[in-house]
Amino acid sequence: MSSPQQIAADTVVGIHYTLTLDSGAQVDSSVGGEPLLYLHGHGNIVPGLERQLEGHKAGDKVQAVVPAAEGYGESTGEPQAVHRREFPKDVQLYEGMPFRATNSAGEEVVLWIHAIRGAQIYVHTDHPLAGQTLHFDIDVVDVRDASEDEIEHGHVHGPHGAH
Repeated sequence: MSSPQQIAADTVVGIHYTLTLDSGAQVDSSVGGEPLLYLHGHGNIVPGLERQLEGHKAGDKVQAVVPAAEGYGESTGEPQAVHRREFPKDVQLYEGMPFRATNSAGEEVVLWIHAIRGAQIYVHTDHPLAGQTLHFDIDVVDVRDASEDEIEHGHVHGPHGAH
């Protein structure tokens, strides 16, 4: 009888998670739905959580506290106001929405909508959870070897994974 497979680089991991902040506010959860599948060691989840899951196996319950620097990074300043007319008219905007834009150097960057105040849309390069300590309650539900295609593409394939 072999021992259960441990989470390591190039394994596909299925987890149920609940994410809360220092305040106790719940931000996200997969409980009651499909587990989150990710390819371990390929930067598909925040680095601090990936590091703390290393070596665990299916059936393990993990409580992980991830400081901002190992999550979505430290907060880097104030959002910038952009007028609503700078966005396509047919796009429904919402707080927390990511979008791509081109900066003054011609590089594509990801921006996040941090607030909407009338015609002023406040955007920032920081993820909305930047500067926050993340508290994860994790149930590891599955660990398997990744396929060569998954490793080559850097993400999970299959019925519940992105292709």
